[in-house]
Amino acid sequence: MTPTNRHSFLEDLQGMSLGVFFCALGLSFLTALGLVTGQTAGIAVIISYLTGWSFGPVFFVINIPFYVLAWYRLGSAFTVKSLISVTALSVLTEILPQHLVFAELSYPLGAVAFGALVGLGLLALFRHNGSLGGLGVVALLVQDSTGFKAGYVQLGVDAVIFAIALLLFPATIVAWSLLGAVVLNLIITFNHRRDRYIAT
Repeated sequence: MTPTNRHSFLEDLQGMSLGVFFCALGLSFLTALGLVTGQTAGIAVIISYLTGWSFGPVFFVINIPFYVLAWYRLGSAFTVKSLISVTALSVLTEILPQHLVFAELSYPLGAVAFGALVGLGLLALFRHNGSLGGLGVVALLVQDSTGFKAGYVQLGVDAVIFAIALLLFPATIVAWSLLGAVVLNLIITFNHRRDRYIAT
């Protein structure tokens, strides 16, 4: 790969900033409706709902063990970018609710908006060699080593998390949450192809 195919620092900065913003905005739709999601964020959301703790700090702490895996398997650059992205998301999810209040928001719109925004946000992060850490790191490792799509890996993990959520929350909440997760994972599945996007 030639140097001309690599993103510059400013390209990485804008791409990752946009990705984190989209993800934080999507999570605002999710939490405004009391919905849940999959992956590490889903675990953090469930813990936040059950304990009353803020999502941001919980999400940050849950991701810590995955940085070790990312460092050894995906490299220091990926790990540092992921750490920065997770930290930024943790902070932004604390700030956005102070400036974004929904007077009325339907479950279908909120679920689809969540899935679309977070899916696009993750694509931006992936294309700039970053992630939001956690189980997404495992999904990328599986895709890069086996060719099995990251979106399908995440769907499998989500199935387990949603099964647990079904024991804790009303079935209607889990059903609308599942819609958002499906939209998110389909966006990643159809659009994340390293062989089609050659810049790094």
